[in-house]
Amino acid sequence: MKKIFYITLLFPFALFAQSFLISNIPLPNTKILNLDPYPCDEDCLKEYLENGQIFSFLAHSYSQLDDEELELARQEYAFALNLKSRIISKKLRIALLLPYKIIGRYSASTTNAAFAYLIAKNLPFELKSYKIETESHEDILNAIKKIQDDGFYYVIAPLTQSGSDTMSIIKPELNIFFPTINKKDANTTSQNLYFGGIDYRAQSDLLLNEAESPLVIFYDKSNIGKKLSDYQEEEFKNKKFVDVNTTLVNNVIEEVKTTPELLDNNRTVVKFSIPKRKTNLEKQLKENQDINMGSFMINTPIIKSGMIMSQLTLYDTNATNILSTQTNYNPLILSMTQYHDRKNMIIANSITHNKDVLIETNSLLGNDIVFDWINYTTTVGIDYFFHHISGQDREYDIEVVDNQMMYPIKLIQPSLSRFIPYASSSSED
Repeated sequence: MKKIFYITLLFPFALFAQSFLISNIPLPNTKILNLDPYPCDEDCLKEYLENGQIFSFLAHSYSQLDDEELELARQEYAFALNLKSRIISKKLRIALLLPYKIIGRYSASTTNAAFAYLIAKNLPFELKSYKIETESHEDILNAIKKIQDDGFYYVIAPLTQSGSDTMSIIKPELNIFFPTINKKDANTTSQNLYFGGIDYRAQSDLLLNEAESPLVIFYDKSNIGKKLSDYQEEEFKNKKFVDVNTTLVNNVIEEVKTTPELLDNNRTVVKFSIPKRKTNLEKQLKENQDINMGSFMINTPIIKSGMIMSQLTLYDTNATNILSTQTNYNPLILSMTQYHDRKNMIIANSITHNKDVLIETNSLLGNDIVFDWINYTTTVGIDYFFHHISGQDREYDIEVVDNQMMYPIKLIQPSLSRFIPYASSSSED
């Protein structure tokens, strides 16, 4: 009687129990055995389909079919009957090339991003890391030879600009995706090299549509900070801005080229290089009439950006707005700044596509693909390779032009507790 009482007492709790652990019990697999001793060609397979002999058709369709109509039927029936393990016709094997001393924590996080994507697919795979100490020609060449010897044909390589340039010289006969590099920064015509880096120039163009003179640019001494500040200065002084997402871009640019009077020659730019240890901007900001009511472009890491924004308020710069590329799309901006410091901030964001299952799978591994753009682009890249290997639809329907991922750009604002869409005044005209 006591046993029955205990079971009855615990039963309501069992009804509302929720597990947060991944079960180690494998999902059931459905298999169709081929008991036919005779081979079956394309005509034979078509005959099975026409006669409605689906299982006979699938029993002989154990690999990808050359005929597009037959292959489509194979995939549709395999999905319908939960035969996902039959969809992969080529072995799913992907390599990671990691300059671990150079990219630091991204050596682990990009690995986790790739791993999270593949386990979310619930299909057998092999993911192997190849670590290199430097991005020298010798280190990269030796790693590529090892990857080829091990039989891998698809590689995710979060290299720096230097490593990407070296890879372009080597010209490996492998499919390599750089989640860290935009093709505008690469010098290659190779059809085997793919680029997933975010386009900071396109983001800057869209932000500069919202800029008022004077444009005040803050930047650090990093390579990207210096490049961006120079690009933004030139663009702001010399070009008429248009929405880069509209179909009229080329027409407007052509009009500007042939009609110089459309250019605004009264635009001014003020630039401040912010050293790493500098925390006081009184000299640059206090009672500086040259920057009053200007637009402030911030090309600095998140911690430095928070410091700059608080001092813009402290020294009464009366900023028209604060502009930033992807660098400051980070939830830390919501917690480390006061709302009145950021209420006029506009951020260009290219992380516009995501899947809940991939977000959650990454979260289980302590990984972020919602705000961390390198983890996000790594996921986009491995999805693209998975599509080419398996023939399955891509999770991310991002256009690829000349081997470069073309991420849509959206302007957003950090509100009281979250990021919200920004209604561009220029897009309403």
